[in-house]
Amino acid sequence: MDLDHIYENWQPVIGLEIHTQLNTRTKMYSRAANAFGCEPNTNIGIVDTGQPGSLPVVNREAVRKAIVFGLAVGAKIAPYSRFDRKSYFYPDNPRNYQVTQFDHPIVIGGEVETELGTFQIEHAHLEDDSGMLKHFNTFAGVDYNRAGVPLIEIVSMPCMHSPKDAVAYATSIKAILEYAGVSDCNMEEGGLRMDVNISVRKHGEKGFRNRIEIKNMNSFTNMELAIEAEIKRQVQEYTAHPDKRPEEIIAQGTYRYDLESNRTVMLRAKESSEDYRYFPEPDLPPIFLTNEYIEEVRSNLPELPRSRYKRYIEQYELSEYNARLLINDKALCDQYEEGLKHAKNAKMLCNWLTVEFVGRYKELGKPIEVSIQNIAELVNLIDTKVINGKIAKKIADIMIAHPEKKPQAIVDENPDFKPIDDLSSIEPIVDQVLADNPSSITDFKAGKDKAFQYLVGQVMKATRGKANPEIVRDLITKKIGD
Repeated sequence: MDLDHIYENWQPVIGLEIHTQLNTRTKMYSRAANAFGCEPNTNIGIVDTGQPGSLPVVNREAVRKAIVFGLAVGAKIAPYSRFDRKSYFYPDNPRNYQVTQFDHPIVIGGEVETELGTFQIEHAHLEDDSGMLKHFNTFAGVDYNRAGVPLIEIVSMPCMHSPKDAVAYATSIKAILEYAGVSDCNMEEGGLRMDVNISVRKHGEKGFRNRIEIKNMNSFTNMELAIEAEIKRQVQEYTAHPDKRPEEIIAQGTYRYDLESNRTVMLRAKESSEDYRYFPEPDLPPIFLTNEYIEEVRSNLPELPRSRYKRYIEQYELSEYNARLLINDKALCDQYEEGLKHAKNAKMLCNWLTVEFVGRYKELGKPIEVSIQNIAELVNLIDTKVINGKIAKKIADIMIAHPEKKPQAIVDENPDFKPIDDLSSIEPIVDQVLADNPSSITDFKAGKDKAFQYLVGQVMKATRGKANPEIVRDLITKKIGD
């Protein structure tokens, strides 16, 4: 059963809860360092391990970063927000409760514009992360270094209706967080994780059927596969039991995705808010924000990915595909921004950066080592017709082998890389090619444009790609016309 067939009769309803670690120096409620990769249980304090009598203090920078995110998505920043206790027992939760925001979150509403449409955010709230279980052959341990790391949980409205919608939304959220300087979003380190809520309903059906939640997705590719698998599972279950009530067929629950079998696996029945016994956090005061403070944060917002995307299309005339390719990779996009300071041709710079250099380094399995200034210099050599594209590709290979070398120096060191743009040198070669290919001249005059390109190609072949293509085309046009 493929998704296209399913969409004829069924509508998936998808909502995401994105948990992202904030890149603060210290943890949410303590002075312990917020750092990844340290020796287990070294970045901890009495608050993080839930010692009796320890009192939390709110991280001011975490609050500011939550406001930055809210403003970046056009949300309302609540002048009053409050912390709550969410009670649950698990070995990586030393306090047996999480300090979060249940009734009064700091960010309300907002929206995210993507290539597939605009999706709404319900709210975003501050909380802290749990520790991490480590499993070994004969025992398990707990590393509390992550316990207390500040998070914002971004809760969408149930407004997505396909796996690709969910990926587009999550990708855009990640870009906003990175450009706003709120989070590093390192998914391999757990810096951004997604819980996916999914249900399906018949077209035209009002209300929602029971939903299930897939926990802790840290890959956009795996998330798309998981959503596809769960949509198919739910539709198959409903189709196989037409006589039962929907709530008897799909029970609410928490699932994980098994990549090897490509199916979702139930972990436990879904808890309700009552199970967590939420109540106001007694050890922390509410957060009161003034309009002046919110506006001061707004005035310092950086350029956000959607604005940069529109600028690339409108000012530099990049294609939508290339603009999206750049903004979805902040490190690459920042390189491009730096390159614009040195290159005269923005479109050519984009093509050489994203296709030629990213492609070559991807084959090598390495990050880009050539400086963007050298890439821009290469682009300028092409743009000013000092070299042609064929020679430029050979120079790019040398630049990758020797990242410290400048393109102009490579040209100077290699006489074969210097183009032939002397009319007196090119004309005899053109004459010889035309003499050797009279049938191509006849074909071109008969309206076959490919014959003209063939003649140009023969001249370029004879000059080993060094002849100026414009001079070659002008000469051939003139001589055929004669």
